[in-house]
Amino acid sequence: MLTVRPIPAYDDNYIWLITRDGTDKAFVVDPGDPAPVLQRLEAEKLTLSGILVTHHHFDHVGGLGPLRDAYGPVVYGPDNPAIDGLDRIVHAGDCVDVLGESFEVLQVPGHTLDHIAYFGPAAAQLFCGDTLFAGGCGRLFEGTPAMMHGSLASLAALPAATRVYCAHEYTLANLAFARAVEPDNVALAERAIAAQATREAGEPTVPSTLAMELSTNPFLRCSEPGLLASMKAQGKLDGETPIEVFAAVRQWKDSF
Repeated sequence: MLTVRPIPAYDDNYIWLITRDGTDKAFVVDPGDPAPVLQRLEAEKLTLSGILVTHHHFDHVGGLGPLRDAYGPVVYGPDNPAIDGLDRIVHAGDCVDVLGESFEVLQVPGHTLDHIAYFGPAAAQLFCGDTLFAGGCGRLFEGTPAMMHGSLASLAALPAATRVYCAHEYTLANLAFARAVEPDNVALAERAIAAQATREAGEPTVPSTLAMELSTNPFLRCSEPGLLASMKAQGKLDGETPIEVFAAVRQWKDSF
């Protein structure tokens, strides 16, 4: 079984450290800042054998050079020449061996056009970068609402027990917005209280589970009658197709 732990970076990034008992080898996901990764690897006497990259933004790839220089890991990532340091370009349907477990590559454009995610079915683990957040989703910097809605739908179809390892600690802000969208969602209110307590204890609110996201994340709930009724009552909805609802929720979040 793989063990996954966060390495905090910058103000709110998480670089995910993947290890397996009985070996000193490790993978990391989206290492934007090399310093905390190098410190953790040295402290735990680990050797970095691989890196998974989800997209080209600097806070996800900024550490590739120093980490490659120090350990020579194999770097996997999407087909984008803007990412300097990839060893193996991967596409939807490809599989990556991560310390003995197979992770499938999923194409999830929207936040960026090159965005991919990695899903390990053995332990239902998803590394989704900035596509799906705890309680939210990424901004549409390059893609369209239809793209992101489709990407989120593909993630929503994964097993409900899937653990969602996103790349930022945005949960409290996301849940505050979600409660504005769905003020009568009891599960959401309970989640917001629990997340606040978690952060006050100095602990990360991620990973979450896909089941939790399906019950509380407005971006995965664009067909829910309660969400539609609330959006209409607040004058935030012009159309009722799932993509139109998603676009309206995303637009509202951008200025919330």
